[in-house]
Amino acid sequence: MKTEQLVSLLATRVEAVDRARVARHCASALGAGILATLAFTFSALHPPVSSHYLSLPMFWVREIYCIALAFAGFFTVVRLARPGARLGWVPLGIIVPVLVMWISAALALQATPQQAHPRMVLGNSALICPFLITLSAVPVFAAYLWILRSFAPTRLRLAGAAAGFAAGSIGAFLYSVHCAELAAPFIGIWYLLGMLIPTTIGALCGPRFLRW
Repeated sequence: MKTEQLVSLLATRVEAVDRARVARHCASALGAGILATLAFTFSALHPPVSSHYLSLPMFWVREIYCIALAFAGFFTVVRLARPGARLGWVPLGIIVPVLVMWISAALALQATPQQAHPRMVLGNSALICPFLITLSAVPVFAAYLWILRSFAPTRLRLAGAAAGFAAGSIGAFLYSVHCAELAAPFIGIWYLLGMLIPTTIGALCGPRFLRW
């Protein structure tokens, strides 16, 4: 059989991919994960912070920080889901918000007396914050893994890490609604650690769960 005949045979009755249908499935999976996380945070955590926090600039800095990382994580997953796709600007989308928060943390520490530094770094919830963020990320992490399995990722460890980071960022954002910690050093350390725990888990389990 000639090559042209083989190609023609393989292409017979091949239907075009319904991109809209794929997008709907992905949106449904991610939406279900976010709803499950909302159910967890509102049932297991403290009530949302009071409306007084809405008038505090650092509250919005924290929320924008989490949202920016969540968007960067989402686009990382989208790109790694396709074989051969380049990450492009996406790594900078993660690095820049983290650097900005770390610089803000350094300036905040520099502007306050040294005896206040432990409070700014540890707050009242340093020991539980990263783990609550990780727990909040679990449903979204499962959704991202399902989405990746619907495509054809080739860099499985990196794709798993991206799924973990994207889920951790969303988990951090939804958790933050219940968190009274607003110090930049606290956010720069413990929120980021809460995102990096699922990132590490994703890197470890990606080759196993995303193999195709």
